[in-house]
Amino acid sequence: MGATRFGAITIGLGLAGALATSPAHSESGSDAEIALLKQQLKMLEQKIDKLQKQSDANAATAAAANAHAKAADAKAADAKTVANANAALPVKGPVAASGVVVSMPNNRPTICTADDQNCIAITGRIHYDVGGYRYRPDTAATTPQKLDNGENLRRARIGITGKFLSDWNFALIYDFGGSSDGFGGTGAAGAAPVGFLPGGQTSGVENAYLSYTGFKPFGGKMAIEGGVMDLLWTMDESTSSNDILFMERASAGIIAQNIAAGDFRSAFGSRWWNDQLWVGGYVTGPTSGSIHSASSVIPAGTSEQYGGVVRAAGNPINGKDYSVHIGADAEWLIQPPRNLVTQAQTLTLSDRPELRIDPTTLISTGAIANVSGAQVYGVEAAATYGSFIAQGEYYWFNIDRTANTGLPPFGAPSLKFDGGYAQVGYVLTGETHAYNPATASYGGIKPANPVSFAGGGWGAWEIAGRVSQMNLNDQLATAAGIAGGRQTVYTAALNWYVTGNVRFMLDYLHGTISKQASAISTVDAGSKFDAVALRTQVAW
Repeated sequence: MGATRFGAITIGLGLAGALATSPAHSESGSDAEIALLKQQLKMLEQKIDKLQKQSDANAATAAAANAHAKAADAKAADAKTVANANAALPVKGPVAASGVVVSMPNNRPTICTADDQNCIAITGRIHYDVGGYRYRPDTAATTPQKLDNGENLRRARIGITGKFLSDWNFALIYDFGGSSDGFGGTGAAGAAPVGFLPGGQTSGVENAYLSYTGFKPFGGKMAIEGGVMDLLWTMDESTSSNDILFMERASAGIIAQNIAAGDFRSAFGSRWWNDQLWVGGYVTGPTSGSIHSASSVIPAGTSEQYGGVVRAAGNPINGKDYSVHIGADAEWLIQPPRNLVTQAQTLTLSDRPELRIDPTTLISTGAIANVSGAQVYGVEAAATYGSFIAQGEYYWFNIDRTANTGLPPFGAPSLKFDGGYAQVGYVLTGETHAYNPATASYGGIKPANPVSFAGGGWGAWEIAGRVSQMNLNDQLATAAGIAGGRQTVYTAALNWYVTGNVRFMLDYLHGTISKQASAISTVDAGSKFDAVALRTQVAW
């Protein structure tokens, strides 16, 4: 109760006391005084009531203010708690005043508009190999006589990928690698140097394509694309070189792809996929490293080739801890490369022994003359169960030699070759290879505990084994036959996934090559080799 109210009550009590103790007056005078005092007392009571109401209102206002203050404190505490929780979550990236979002998915620098409709990212990979061979017999009759130890910057790619208007995708990637593979695969005068694969690994434009993914027919996704690209033909080739179990893919697949598919290939076509099925087909041309000109000098007047590939594959059986993949492939070389001066149409099938430290080929058909076309048919299968993965492919080759070039041999029968591989892998640390429906292949390993000296992580560890075989012999003991050799390679691998971007690969290879000096020769020019190689891989 306030001081004003207390004073008023005191005055009222005093007046009441005065009335009680004052001497008696005349009746009329006393009545008048009593009436006056009653009136004054009533006014005081009214004043007291008014003061009481003001005091109650002030108390209510103070209580409300106190409640608001407590609510504000609680809200601030909640906001602080949320902020602390959000601080532990991955940050997509700051939004600049222009509406641009900067992020680092898988440590790849990426810039997108705020609506995520337009993005551009910097991508790259470095695969650096070192290794050595034990090659035998090292004699004057052996071809080649030895394989050189050394190193090879196998891949050194840098470029950009991205999208615009949500449905248009693009890539422009250049490969500076191949320090031991040779550049362009041709000599100064246009002839393939000894031991090099014509049209094989080159330094140059590896990807330069545009893809439209706006169509989504039949409940799946679809891409229409063209340019220079890595064709998703065969399962091994559809697996990124960042994710393959071994340093190199099996020779049978490489030889098949080099005819009209593979890396650096110009192509136009389409693919469709959903969670269980992938179907695609492309018209293909030369690789980006090829030179085609009517000139007789550069390089001997070579015309463009063209062909086509189709693939159908899928993942019909899958569950939480298992999956099964099956597929089939076909490839056609419709127009082989032609020398516009001599009219010769030739095709060479060859590969290095599943390692690229020394670029020498141990099996090769040489230049097959009068090639009018070629076909390759293949099957593929794979399965996973927990941390275990198994995969295999097999290919049948048919080379037609009926081109009307006016050059011998005339009317030679078609050549038939075959080859394949089978491989298994097991992740010791428990991670699994996830299936990628967009490529109909299995991806790589992302370690659950990346290497960290502070956190104690040791990354992921994987062991793998493979046996591969390629037969480039046909119609032996005849003048029209080809003695390209039969190669079998056994490979054991240990892979250490340090982080999601860094991997070390240690491979041991044992190979045997059975080869005649010529189709009609009985001289055995076969050989054996052992090799150990280490790859340091960085990719983003």
